[in-house]
Amino acid sequence: MAITLSASDVPRPPLSARLSPPQVWGIVLLTPYLLVFLAFVVYPIGYGLWLARQPESYVALYNDPIFARAAINTLIFLLIGINVKMLIALFLSGFFVEQRTWIKWLAVLFILPWAVPSIPTILSVRFMLNPEWGMVNHIIFSLTADDGPNWLNDPTIALTMAIGVHIWKSLPFWTLILVTGRLAISHDLFEAASVDGATWWQKFRYVTWPSMQTLYITCTLLSMIWTLGDFNSVYLLTGGGPADLTHVLSTLGIRYLRLDQLSLAMASIVCALPFVLPLVYFMMKRLSR
Repeated sequence: MAITLSASDVPRPPLSARLSPPQVWGIVLLTPYLLVFLAFVVYPIGYGLWLARQPESYVALYNDPIFARAAINTLIFLLIGINVKMLIALFLSGFFVEQRTWIKWLAVLFILPWAVPSIPTILSVRFMLNPEWGMVNHIIFSLTADDGPNWLNDPTIALTMAIGVHIWKSLPFWTLILVTGRLAISHDLFEAASVDGATWWQKFRYVTWPSMQTLYITCTLLSMIWTLGDFNSVYLLTGGGPADLTHVLSTLGIRYLRLDQLSLAMASIVCALPFVLPLVYFMMKRLSR
């Protein structure tokens, strides 16, 4: 009697025999990168989420008035700082796209704040705003005989200065991105608009903006995502002061770490996810189109 064997009963060769030598070498070469990814990406994120799993941490955050103020400051930072920065970058990109020698040299100076590291540049701004020996108040005193305001001692002024520093520091990068978007527009469209007698505003409205709308919105969303994780502008300029009233969510986590409250630090960072995830979703949705 003949015995029939099913496919599951037939022994399969080992995995090493089924892989070709290039596939084996590919797995060998990818293994170190996979281990680095697991050690420095998956493990820290997983450990942070594990620390933030305790409901007591979120109750403590809810009862902490500094957390509520930090959440409001984060919204103000995003809504005002990002939109003002991107609008300025949009119009400055039209200026720097001009083919003139002095504009090219000015562009080199304009990009320096972004190219220079954050710590010396933002600390230099903090020193200049010092009410006693800062350069800004010395200039005000020499012109008006007035001592000038205490820039970083008022929460509203201090947060405004932090937003201004963020705009000044990151504006060159986004301006450069939008300049490349303008350079991709066909010059024939502008020539045709000039023949039709269009003004500069009509050229911008009907030629430039439709061509750059997707790039502009994508850059705005990406800038919001990056700004949520940027603590340099606030932490180096104000340190969250005065009286912890200028903290944003990214600097609030550092404050809890300094107070040895690791679970609260991780919980405050997790609370930023409702801001981040919708931005990532909308950005990926626009890019998929």
